[in-house]
Amino acid sequence: MSAVFRLAVVEDLPALLALERQCFTTDRLTSRSFQWMITRAHGQLLVVERAGQLLGYALVLFHRGTSLARLYSIAIASEARGTGLGMQLLQRIEACALEHDCAYLRLEVRTDNPTAIALYERNGYRRFALIHDYYEDHADALRLEKRILQHRDSRSVKVPYYAQTTDFTCGPACLLMAMGALQSKRLLERREELQLWREATTVFMTSGHGGCSPQGLALAAWRRGFRVRLELSLEGPLFLEGVRDTHKKDVMRLVHEEFTAQLAETDVECVIGASVDLPRLLDAGGQPLVLISSYRLTRSKSPHWVVVTDCDEDFVYLHDPDVDHSQHRQPMDCQHVPVSHGEFEKMCRFGRGKLRAAVVLFPQIL
Repeated sequence: MSAVFRLAVVEDLPALLALERQCFTTDRLTSRSFQWMITRAHGQLLVVERAGQLLGYALVLFHRGTSLARLYSIAIASEARGTGLGMQLLQRIEACALEHDCAYLRLEVRTDNPTAIALYERNGYRRFALIHDYYEDHADALRLEKRILQHRDSRSVKVPYYAQTTDFTCGPACLLMAMGALQSKRLLERREELQLWREATTVFMTSGHGGCSPQGLALAAWRRGFRVRLELSLEGPLFLEGVRDTHKKDVMRLVHEEFTAQLAETDVECVIGASVDLPRLLDAGGQPLVLISSYRLTRSKSPHWVVVTDCDEDFVYLHDPDVDHSQHRQPMDCQHVPVSHGEFEKMCRFGRGKLRAAVVLFPQIL
């Protein structure tokens, strides 16, 4: 009897848990996790069975708003190993990722699992990171990646990754990454993340602490010796439409006016009304921070800063400083995230006014 591949249903939970216990001694998925993956996750849980017996599964998660998929877990029953089911599951998961417009599939594998590593590498996966102390038993993990759609070589500039440490410092975290890309020996530290926020914040947002405006980030970068180009679709003040309180709006206007006055005393190049030409900026050695609407990533309507790490004919690649653990993401899931040009055009227009904003850093001319 041939094997049957299908999507998992809640009735598979007992068999999935039994398979999990057989295949793994640590980092097991729980019944609650499996149920969430089957019913709510932005992904697919594929199972394979023969004669009514579940012989394996593969779980892939999709990164909303991007072209990135992650093979979260794969397991084959002991009696079915060596029969090619692992290869078939992997191929079907890749096909599933393509159907969801994904260009990359990423995964983690224990360094002490040579059989699995060999399977992945035979199928075109490449090693691109080693993560120490990744598993519950402190074992290391290899991070592997396969590009399903081919593209040109990446640019020579390497952008380091820094995850924001608060809910309100996406802008400073991105500015740290941009500065680190242009100054390879620069330390990315929380002390400076918070100092940048103090310099660039607009003071008030809809709730909680304020976020950082393009003008504030441009000034902070200029003070640190970078040449800066500020590209905006409108002058501002910005973000007022999300604030109801009149007092808060007045404060935000005053902060914006002060930022504007300070910018006038610098050589920051301010361009109003221009669209962001990423290929040109990257080829000129620029390192862009781009304001996006986080709605297309997290379904929350708030302004959010990301760093562009590369751009080719198919995708814009981003470092997202916000590691959303509620979506089972790790920092590696938020690095060099591929986003189609069409999707990027939608996400980099914020609010009813379709605000577009970019802060582009260049090395200082000596």
